Amino acid sequence: MSGKPQYDEPAVIDAAIEVFWRHGYAAASVSELTNATGLSRSSLYQRFGDKDGIFLEALSRYTDRVLQRMEGVRADTARARVEAILRGFLPREGKSKYTPGCLLARSCVEMANLSAAGQQAVNIGVRHQKAIIERILLAAAEHAELAKDADLEGLAWFYVGMVQAVLNLPQAGAKRSELERMIDIAMSAWPTEG
Repeated sequence: MSGKPQYDEPAVIDAAIEVFWRHGYAAASVSELTNATGLSRSSLYQRFGDKDGIFLEALSRYTDRVLQRMEGVRADTARARVEAILRGFLPREGKSKYTPGCLLARSCVEMANLSAAGQQAVNIGVRHQKAIIERILLAAAEHAELAKDADLEGLAWFYVGMVQAVLNLPQAGAKRSELERMIDIAMSAWPTEG
């Protein structure tokens, strides 16, 4: 025996992401995790330690995906790049294979139920989202795409909030066309000299 896991670890973590994304941390039971991942309780505990251990790995993988998606957006201007990030998270027409909403946002709501390590991981994930937007805004300021007195930190949080709104408001019934108008309004807040 090599001591390596005898299962597809990325698939196991993806299945755990879905459980935490759908149910949240507190409501996700070990039984649901074992059913979704196909692991026995003993295998789950042996590999991840406990529910918190698999949550931390699932959240890390989810966060990496979201950040890569944001970082991968290209456009000719900083403003166009921020807008493309927002539009890139619009719900697709028809049934999506993804659970609605955002695991990071859901985990923010559940902070009181998370371990200190879980709370830290959520905060770091959201702050990384903000850092991506902030870097785009800094580049915009350097190239005079923003007003000189623009509040870059406030704008960064504003646009991170818009990403979260685009991801989460469809669960409350917001239609794609309504979210598109919301993005139009958000982009009209882009401060320019003038």
